[in-house]
Amino acid sequence: MNIFENLEKYNYEELVFFNDTETGLKAITCIHSTKLGPSLGGTRLWNYATEEEAIIDVLRLARGMTLKSAAAGLDLGGGKTVIIADSNKVKGNEVFWRSYGKFINSLNGRYITAEDVNTSPVEMDFVAKETNFVVGLRRKSGDPSPMTAYGVYMSIKASAFKAYGNDNLSGKRVSIQGLGHVGMVLCDYLHKDGVELIVSDIDKEKVNNAIKLYNAKAVDVNDIYSQDVDIFAPCGLGAIINDDTIPQFKCKVIAGSANNVLKEAKHGKILKDKGIVYAPDYVANAGGVINVSFESTGYNYDDAKDATAKIYDRLLQIFETSDRENISTQEAADKVALDRIESLSKIKAKYVRK
Repeated sequence: MNIFENLEKYNYEELVFFNDTETGLKAITCIHSTKLGPSLGGTRLWNYATEEEAIIDVLRLARGMTLKSAAAGLDLGGGKTVIIADSNKVKGNEVFWRSYGKFINSLNGRYITAEDVNTSPVEMDFVAKETNFVVGLRRKSGDPSPMTAYGVYMSIKASAFKAYGNDNLSGKRVSIQGLGHVGMVLCDYLHKDGVELIVSDIDKEKVNNAIKLYNAKAVDVNDIYSQDVDIFAPCGLGAIINDDTIPQFKCKVIAGSANNVLKEAKHGKILKDKGIVYAPDYVANAGGVINVSFESTGYNYDDAKDATAKIYDRLLQIFETSDRENISTQEAADKVALDRIESLSKIKAKYVRK
């Protein structure tokens, strides 16, 4: 791939490769933007098939974090790290993660990291022994997943208000794809609201827990798209809204925690034309980044939760923009985020190295 061509396309600032032969660390950190403040984004641990696959992923995720933070009203830019490794071999390995922490520290605060796929507060505690530029620590805000789930819950309520004229979820049928940390907490919120849950996951134990705890109905992973439901909550894979799945949807609302669920930009417009209210992923799942952002000012759970609840109002603004300008809700979210970056960057200097 032509790396500089890709960096120039969406105005990325840095792409940094870290290698430690002794520990086997192979990490790629992307800083997309520091126009509003230091870039923030989690560390994703994945056994990528190729280096190019890892680079494509970190570029995509870093830009998404810029838009997410901007749309959430945070004075932060977007960044991300991917580590190429077998999670079974490196999770909880102190030397490995402290080596990574040293590399993060070398960026002098232009990038702040946190948990992401296959990483947890345990690994971040090791990273924190070598750098202050890490959040989501157990002694502070901890695992951001529960707050992400709360934000998705608020996005579902806002989307229901748009689709049905009120946000009362009692009696609604909601399908949830993916029962990880976010999906299971979301089940709890919806169950307490009197929602009928339909779930799928490749992990049968997680499915059985949802059945036991929330009286959920389980379906095969390939059948989750075609369920006769009011709301579909994708909380697992990306690119699952595509040419194959859209004709199967019977829901009026799609809102979940999964990143990059639209396979192509055109699919957002197709959803709008079909009358399906889509909550843009990086707006709906912003609760986690909102939560960890409070560590910089002294973490307070209630303040973080109040800030996360505002996802509801931000989505209503995005829906209004979508209708007024006859654009997809994804395009409307991008417009809101980019307009904020453009207006505030005029009074902010780029966050520079010390």
